[in-house]
Formats: sequence, structure tokens, C-alpha cells
Amino acid sequence: MGQVAEDVEKWGADVIFGRARGLGAALTRVLFRGLSHVYGWIVRVRLKAYRQHWKEQVQLGTMVVSVGNLTVGGTGKTPVVELLARALHKRGRRVAILSRGYKSRKLDEPQQWRELGLAECEALPKIVSDGSGVRLEAVYAGDEPYMLAKNLEGVRVVVDKDRVNGGRFAVRELEADTLVLDDGLQYLALDHEYDLVLVDQNAPFGTQARALLPRGTLREPARNLCRASHIMITKCQGPTDEGLLSLLRSYNPTAEIMQTTHAPHYLERVFGGERLSLEKLQGRYIAAISAIAVPESFENLLQKLGAQVEFHRTFTDHHPFTQREIDRFMTRCVERDIELIVTTEKDAVRFPRPSELDVDIYFLRIEVEILEGQGVWDRFIDHIVEPRQREVSDWAEERLIVDPIGS
Repeated sequence: MGQVAEDVEKWGADVIFGRARGLGAALTRVLFRGLSHVYGWIVRVRLKAYRQHWKEQVQLGTMVVSVGNLTVGGTGKTPVVELLARALHKRGRRVAILSRGYKSRKLDEPQQWRELGLAECEALPKIVSDGSGVRLEAVYAGDEPYMLAKNLEGVRVVVDKDRVNGGRFAVRELEADTLVLDDGLQYLALDHEYDLVLVDQNAPFGTQARALLPRGTLREPARNLCRASHIMITKCQGPTDEGLLSLLRSYNPTAEIMQTTHAPHYLERVFGGERLSLEKLQGRYIAAISAIAVPESFENLLQKLGAQVEFHRTFTDHHPFTQREIDRFMTRCVERDIELIVTTEKDAVRFPRPSELDVDIYFLRIEVEILEGQGVWDRFIDHIVEPRQREVSDWAEERLIVDPIGS
């Protein structure tokens, strides 16, 4: 059943992105277009419920910074969350990252926490890191939370679909004074003091259809960019076109804008930790394997770095690799005289060790670099570290007046 569901998911993605052809795909796109209108109505009602105070936003009495986007996947959010959490930690903030742990497995038994009993521990969120080290395997934590916990010493990482519950735990038990809400733009149950919204330069509003789910990849209309306090244009290949900048400013004339790129830094061996410089990819015959939202971008990057990508095995986003899949892939690589296997850092945390490690496997380390707007970023960090002296409730009320939670 799992494989059937994954096949359906992959076909649905092919339909949305226009890769699927034929009458069936065309009719499905028409159906999806109709469903997009229904989805849009649901989004408007939900936003209005918070705007009219029919549903209340919880305030935890501490700084909450959301990092999110308008589209489903593909904007490079995790490296930005890492950059933000590291910057705040270096400035002395006690940071906790709140994640929903997408596609993570339920715990076989509750984690133990201090002197709490079994029943109390069952109600706790997953504690991926308490700031002193990783406490959960990737399969239970989720890809991104595990990767963040592994890379961010001293930063707490908590997973719970109910991120209000996760936030309360982080504040009370982990003594966090700054909460970073991963993928938080649409999570309105917890009040955000700042909303950093990411926009991919190459696909700012998702697919060419620029439609809401399920016809496109927009979670809400582009005009709802008005909720952003700051906008970060990601994956820039060069200066952002003035047309896109003007469009973003038309949706949100007050948010400060930064332009960044997700730059490759080095290769790291998945089983062993050895690092290689990017120059080692020049002219090498490699095989790529990934389970990410936009695998084409990964393959294109490897080619730009000079690698000869002989083939690229792709899976649906967050796919749980099996031993059989990896062994078969390794066999194919040996048969094709592949010199290196390269995957993404996010996928590397789910990689089972091959039965025979005949070809070295590396992940490509990606980090965010600010191309334009370093001053904007520095001010953003300053405002979080040294918040204005006023009550959280006052700020929330002002946001509702100036920024009415959506269209």
C-alpha cells in the first residue's frame, strides 16, 4: 500500500508540474483547477477566522520568529532556518526550533524526560535535541529536524504537530527564550512576531500555472505575501529581475527584501565523514540519488559543478529508502563504472548502509549566502536579539491592524 500511495503521489506531482502527458493528465488538471477554487475558499475562511478573533492566536510570552513560504517545498527553507538559529545562538539567545516533523515515524515508546512519569511523557513533544546533542534517530525526528539538530550545537529542536504544545515545552522545560517556527507562515495558532517569507527566484509562485493547490503549488494566494515582515529571495542565479521585485513590493510595500543563493560548499562522505572539495567533481562520472521536491535543481547544480551525471535516481519527497533500493542502485553504479555517488544532505540522514560499499557515497553540503541585503539581515537579527520593550499582546494587536492575517 505504501508503494501504491507513493506512485500516486509521484503521478500527481507530474500532473501538477506538467511532466505527465495525455488525455488522463489533461482531464486531471481540469479537475485540479476546480478543486483549487474550493481550496482557496477554505484558505480565506480560515484566515478570516483568525482575523475576526473567532479563533485565537496563542501567545507564549517569548519571541516567535516564523520561517515559511507561500508554496509547497522547493524554496530551500531548512538551510535558512539553520542560518537564523545559528546567528541567534551566537548572539546569546536560547533558541528552540519548532517543527512538525513531516513524515516522521511515531515513537515506539515515549521518551523519558527528567522525573516525569510514563503518562506525562506520552504527552510530550519529540525532543530531537535539548541543546546538548541529538536524542532521536532521523526516522523518528524527521529529515530536517534531525539535520538541524546534528548541525546546530546548543540549539534545541522540538517536533510536534501541535507546535503550541511544542513551544510551551521548549519555554518551560528547555528554557528557550526565542522560538523559530519552521514552515510557520500558515501556522496561525501560535502568534509570530516576525514572518520571514522565502521566495524562490526561479519559481516565485510555484508552477507556471501560478495556481493554488492542487492545480499548482501555492498554499495561499500570492497577495497574502502581505503578511511577511521580511522577504528573502532564494536560489538567486544573479541579480533579481526588477519585474519580480516590483511585483513583490506591490504585494507588500513595507517588508525589507534580501537576495540570497544556496551555495554548495563541499562534499562529505555519508559513511565516514571525510570531506572533499567541490573541485573533485570536475569531470567525474557520478550517479545522483535524491528524494526532494525539485530533483531537477539538484542534478543541474551537480552539472554546473562540472560533474558528468550518468544517471539520477529520484523518489518522492522524504521517501524512506530501503536496503533493497540502495543495494540495487549500488549494483547499477558498479555496472556503469560510476566513480562517485552524490546525494543531498537531507537524504543522507535516511540512507541505509549498502551491503557492499563498492562506490563512495557523498552528500553535497549547501549553505545560504546573502548576495544583497546583508544590512537588512543584520538589522533583523538585532531586532530579535534586542526586542522593543513592549508587551507581546500589544504587538499582536498592532499586527492585526496593519497586517490583517491574509487577504
